[in-house]
Amino acid sequence: MSSSDFRQIAVRKDSGKAERLFRAAVSAFCSLTRPSRREIGQLEDLTLPLFNDVSVESRRYVAAALSECEYAPPALVRRLCEEPVDIAAPLLIRSRAVSNIDLIALIGRHGLPHARAIARRKDLNPTIADLIRALERPTLVRRREPEADAIMADKIAPASTEPAPEQPGRGQVAGIASESARRRLRSMMRTGDEATAMSADSLTGADTYVKLRETALTGNAAFFQTALADALDTDFSIARALTASQNYASLLAALRSLDLSEDRAFLITVAVYPSQFPHPQAIRTFLDRYRLLHREAAADKVRLWKSETLSKVGRGAAPANSDTHTASNTEDAAASSGFRASSRK
Repeated sequence: MSSSDFRQIAVRKDSGKAERLFRAAVSAFCSLTRPSRREIGQLEDLTLPLFNDVSVESRRYVAAALSECEYAPPALVRRLCEEPVDIAAPLLIRSRAVSNIDLIALIGRHGLPHARAIARRKDLNPTIADLIRALERPTLVRRREPEADAIMADKIAPASTEPAPEQPGRGQVAGIASESARRRLRSMMRTGDEATAMSADSLTGADTYVKLRETALTGNAAFFQTALADALDTDFSIARALTASQNYASLLAALRSLDLSEDRAFLITVAVYPSQFPHPQAIRTFLDRYRLLHREAAADKVRLWKSETLSKVGRGAAPANSDTHTASNTEDAAASSGFRASSRK
């Protein structure tokens, strides 16, 4: 179908215009043997604005068509994957445009319905398969890995003097499932360069990332803020202010100054600011901003924060991050974001 055909569909005045254009664009795209990046981008630009105007049947049709497409447009695929599982299932089961990180995020947002569809993928990553089994049968995971649970609990919380109950209740089962999922998420996000990097600098960077990742995934703000302050070699109040802002801009600069890869930076950011990523376009925006931020510019910003803190300490004032005007502003921001952090000793 040519561009003139699309224009003829677009100028029609009847209510089914969006439906026909949506389906026709995807059908024409799927007929291409090897679409270019430009053609992929054009399809996304054409279909995404129509998405909310088309019926469930059209979305289901497009999801099925793209599930068999080797070069499916990733933004449209991710948008379809956020739909209920009766629409998204073909893509969850077959599409190559959905990465392992995407699959984990989808399981986290949509739970078992999406997880069960993902479990039907061929050559599914074993760690994701384990994660799905853990969500399906959490009590069996607990019995199989009691030592691992105890080690992880020691890392993220003080030892309890109370004896553990013999039989877990419903609340405990939910906590067990969450911790099991977190363990598998940590394992999934360990990239190959952590195991293969040999230089001292690379090993130090991997160790820093592991600490930031694991403390972020605990859900305890103070743990992560302490790890971030250690990584930046700065005062705890700066790290607290970075994670108390209404958006992740300051945290993005801090992570860029540590020269973290974009997937590592995203995992940490989404763990600290989960509400900032409600849809795939928000993820794309984050990645674009992170790629455009030069490491030296980010490092300069961190040095500025440090120098301002030292200057305030020298004048006898409470240290504060440069993104906030006063110490009280920093505390207000922290309170508004829901974090409760204690001062570093």
